[in-house]
Amino acid sequence: MLKRVLSRRADPLVQDIVLAVVLAVVSGSSTALAEQVLDAGNLALQVTFDTVGLLAVAVRRRWLWGAVWFTAAHTVVPFLGVLPVMYGGFAVIVLTYTAAAYLPLRRAIAAGLLIWAPGMVLATVLGRTNDEPLGLTPQVFLLFNAMSAAVCFTVGRMMATRRAYVAALEDRARTAETSQRALTEQAVADERRRIARELHDVVAHHVSVMGVLATGSRRMLQRDPGAADEALATIEETGRTALREMRRLLTVLRTEAEPAGELAPQPGLAGVEGLVEQIREAGLQAVLRVEGVPGQLDPGIALTIYRIVQEALTNALKHAGAATVEVRMVFSRSDVVVEVCDTGRGPQLGTAAIGHGLLGMRERVMLYGGTLRTGPRPGGGYRVHARIPIEQHADSVERLPA
Repeated sequence: MLKRVLSRRADPLVQDIVLAVVLAVVSGSSTALAEQVLDAGNLALQVTFDTVGLLAVAVRRRWLWGAVWFTAAHTVVPFLGVLPVMYGGFAVIVLTYTAAAYLPLRRAIAAGLLIWAPGMVLATVLGRTNDEPLGLTPQVFLLFNAMSAAVCFTVGRMMATRRAYVAALEDRARTAETSQRALTEQAVADERRRIARELHDVVAHHVSVMGVLATGSRRMLQRDPGAADEALATIEETGRTALREMRRLLTVLRTEAEPAGELAPQPGLAGVEGLVEQIREAGLQAVLRVEGVPGQLDPGIALTIYRIVQEALTNALKHAGAATVEVRMVFSRSDVVVEVCDTGRGPQLGTAAIGHGLLGMRERVMLYGGTLRTGPRPGGGYRVHARIPIEQHADSVERLPA
């Protein structure tokens, strides 16, 4: 029961009251022993005096400075000759420790001097150091009290240092936990942006093609059923392709590692010609021009090129109207330039979908230290121009089909 009460950190006053009661019992026992061994005098008066002094212990953390002043006054009483009592010690020891442990250094020193100095000075000046039953010389009395005060104060400062060290460790742990949480949230946000970018790139292109072909097939259904049927077949194949790519992406998200042989490889340079062909089938005049030969190209750069062309062609299909689109890729030893230009009317200002698509392209290009420029062309139309630095790798090479 006592241990449970002392462990109640939420109420220090209860702990200090219990401590004062325990010290009162110990003090009464030691006083009774001193009365028998040293003939200490009036036992009841001495026990009462010591118990009154322990009131400061009961309130030491609630009203510390009040307890310090009370203890300072209490220690002076034995040397004034008012009461036939001895110098009480438990309250002095506990209050010195408490002041050293809980107060800043200068205030702790001041509190310690206030507790010890008045009694020591008064006893020395009045010549009460050699009173019975102890009978100490002034030098021994001062040395003994100074050493006792130093020990109590040092132990208290050690506890203060330990408490500050533990608080610093806890603060560091909280800071580390907060930083880790921030990093985790940042990683989650980055992953969400990546997923959103991939879904946009995968779905927007195919759905745009399907929408244009569906519109054309509906218009040609009565006039040219054969052409409408061919357009519907293209819509069917495009829908299956979009579904297949979405399934591949979701499968990757569900698993830690992509199973070998079960998923289609990431698109790259070889798929650019297929994108241009899809745009032609959707009704736009599109041409692909390649200058130079791609060397050893990082697969991530190849995917970035594919996604840039895909997004630019999707935007041209949705916003350019009746136009001609040119896709140009220039490969050199140091970089690759991708440019998609159209002769249409371009996107309308404030179009949210275009903003998201261009943001995804910009993020992909910046990932590899490249630059992206987009905007209207002189004389009409729209232009997407990206330059990506190339580092030579020993990886497999993706080449455009001849």
